[in-house]
Amino acid sequence: MYLVSQPEPLSPKQIQAMQEAAVSFPLGYLSFIERYGAGTYRGWMNVYSPDTEVLRPFPEYEIWEHDADSPITQEQIGECISIGTTVDGDFLAVHPQTGQLLWLPRHAERIVIISLQVQEPADDETYATVLDDIYHQVYGSGQQGAVYYEPWSDTRSHRFLRLPPGTDGLTLPVLSGMFREVFSPDLVIENEYTCLLFYQELGGYVRFNYAYGQEVAVMYEQDAVNVFADMEQWLLSHGCKG
Repeated sequence: MYLVSQPEPLSPKQIQAMQEAAVSFPLGYLSFIERYGAGTYRGWMNVYSPDTEVLRPFPEYEIWEHDADSPITQEQIGECISIGTTVDGDFLAVHPQTGQLLWLPRHAERIVIISLQVQEPADDETYATVLDDIYHQVYGSGQQGAVYYEPWSDTRSHRFLRLPPGTDGLTLPVLSGMFREVFSPDLVIENEYTCLLFYQELGGYVRFNYAYGQEVAVMYEQDAVNVFADMEQWLLSHGCKG
């Protein structure tokens, strides 16, 4: 698994609290969060330490339908411990009494039980396999591209640029190809919608938003400002605007 930047591990106090909690977490979750800290997995799932508060007010919102086939009652939603949210706002949570792993969808009306197929001994990256299994169950297909994790950082900075239409006939796919010839990336993820070029020395990545057609974003750590400046100057010299 590729790490976008250096992780910020949890404090000993946080780790002790999780280990002492009488809750059945998914296989590998505890060792994963202990080592890598909070972050975003493969651009879709935000992983964080157990949150007992975020779902507490949700019974009042009446977002999901409840009947005899529902895995939990409406009142039990407030008891759930959230361990992740997708970028679209879905919750991944554990109900402490039943031990069920639950998917609380943002844009659907029924809560779903997640039945995991991963049975291997847990290590620091087992939970990555669990998340891939969850993605397949929820969306009906596997994710394409490399496996990467983006730890959350208080020292992360960003710069958004725009490639105006008609700039010397350049398109974002052409520009990204030229860019990677000058700045050789450590990892590339590219499809018809986006191109991500990852750099360890940047502590981040450069994103070419093919779907939008103009946006270029540079995500970098503050201690990599010199590397960022070189990349920014190259992009500006090839027609990008701030």
